[in-house]
Order: sequence, then C-alpha cells, then structure tokens
Amino acid sequence: MTIRAVVRGVGHYLPARVVENAEFEGKLDTTDEWIRSRTGIERRHFAAEGETTSQLAIKAAEAALADAGLNAGDIDAIVVATSTPDFTFPSVATMVQAGLGNTNAFAFDVQAVCAGFVFALANANGMILSGQAKRVLVIGAETFSRIMDWADRGTCVLFGDGAGALIVEAAEGTGTAADRGILASDLHSDGRYRELLYVDGGVSTNGRSGHLRMQGNAVFKHAVQKLAETAHTALEKAGLTPDDVSWIVPHQANLRIITATAERMQVPMERVVVTVADHGNTSAASIPLALSTARARGQIKAGDLIVTEAIGGGLAWGSVVLRW
Repeated sequence: MTIRAVVRGVGHYLPARVVENAEFEGKLDTTDEWIRSRTGIERRHFAAEGETTSQLAIKAAEAALADAGLNAGDIDAIVVATSTPDFTFPSVATMVQAGLGNTNAFAFDVQAVCAGFVFALANANGMILSGQAKRVLVIGAETFSRIMDWADRGTCVLFGDGAGALIVEAAEGTGTAADRGILASDLHSDGRYRELLYVDGGVSTNGRSGHLRMQGNAVFKHAVQKLAETAHTALEKAGLTPDDVSWIVPHQANLRIITATAERMQVPMERVVVTVADHGNTSAASIPLALSTARARGQIKAGDLIVTEAIGGGLAWGSVVLRW
C-alpha cells in the first residue's frame, strides 16, 4: 500500500476592486497596450483599505472547505504561503486557524515568494506521507499592492492581490503514476541571486516594510530555463513525460514567461492554464488561484495529470506533479 496526498477540495478569493490597465495611464508613463504586449496582463485585483492577507486566506479556505464538503475541524494542519503577512508575527496560518474556528490543527507560514505555494504543497505532501497529518489545508495568499513602488512602472503594473486554497488528504494508492494525488516534487534555491528580486526593507535591516525591486530581464532568463528544468525533473521522478501532461498550471507572472516555458517543455499552449490577464502576478497565490479558476471553468477534471511550477525571489523555484 502507498499513501498519496490527494486533492479533496479547492477554492479561491479575489478582492472586489478590479484595476484595469487604463488606471495606470494617468499616473505613469505607460499604456494599456504597453502592459498587455509585454506581460499579457489586462487587469488585477487590489485589496480594499483594511483588507488583510489573512482575511483573503480565510475566504479562500472557506471556499475550499465547502468544495470538499468538510468542516474546519476536519483539518489537521494549515500551511500558508505568503510574503505579505498581516504582521511580522504571529503567522497568517494561525490567524486563518482562528478565523475558521479550528482548535486542533497546527499552523505555520512558508516564505518562498512566488514559489511559496509549491514549497508549501511539497511540505504538506511530506507531512501526509510521514503520518503527521491526514488532511492539510494549503493556502497561497498575498496583498502585494502593499509593497509596490507606484512610481516604478516596471513593477507596479505587474502585481495583484488574492488567495487560493487546496485541501489534500491521505488516501491509498497503488504506488504507480496512475494514482491520484501528488506523485513527485522538485525544489531548488540559490541565494546568490538575491539582488534580482527583493524588497528593500525588513525588521533587522531598516525596520520598514520596503518596496519590491526587480531586474526584470534577468529574472525572465532564469525563469524560463529553471521552470522548464524543474518541471522535467519532477516528471522524471514520477516516471512520466511531457506527453503525459494534461495541464501545466504555472506561476502566473508574465505571459511571455509562460509561453516560453511551455515551448521549452514542448507542451502546446492549449494544455496550459493561463489566468494572468485577469489576476496579474499574485505571487504565492497565483497557482492555487489558477487551479481553482481552471476547475471552475471545467478545464481540470478528475484523473488529469497536472504540473505546477513557479520561481520567486531568493531565487527559489520548484514544481509539483499531481493527478487530480
């Protein structure tokens, strides 16, 4: 008997405020056409004043619980991937736990920026395989609008806010690639590239939150190479090839990165889930948001083989292969 971490439920939440590209035209030297042509982004959602990352996460979690037909008390562990927590501490995960009314789970945050959800999902898989938890609520939630430099047209037009949640639970499998659930994961990081993507603030540096800084061209080159490589590695670990893939669900950073990565993997865009036009880059929230959106669209169905892959500041990157 093989234990697998199988998807039980999925959900997401987006703030009510929708920000079209045209809103930036009067404030920056940019246009809707410029943003669309370089990023594929048409609009994004921004959290309202006073609306926090934990609040977004709670709403996404509630949607996932409803989809799974579970109560909050059925969850053994809560893992939140975020780089924009409400506070330095406590963790967003413990605030989600309280907001859901769960008193028996253990809860903690994972910080790997845009790769955070992949890292969190791999951790959830490990906890299930070790027997430490039976059901794990994995959430990606961000309010990146709080750390934007609104004078920097190269970054502030890229990001949005939102949250997505996935519930995985232990189930018996055959030990083959035909099993439902997480089949393989592949994680990497390289701290030498810190200057390519970072926030220029922190508790032990200058005591302020700071703003996001990015060397876009360099990040693009690393992203395409590293995302394709990690996806291939995870597929090899599972004994599969790109031909077996039903859907690539990538980190939604930039349409050009998504397209170039799919091309390098030799997977047609017809088998790639794309939500970046409507959400922008929601960092750790982008993959669960895309999974939930694609399921709602009727794209992802039971038995589909999914590859998720993401790269973020650190640099940190990785992938997870799972059968829905």
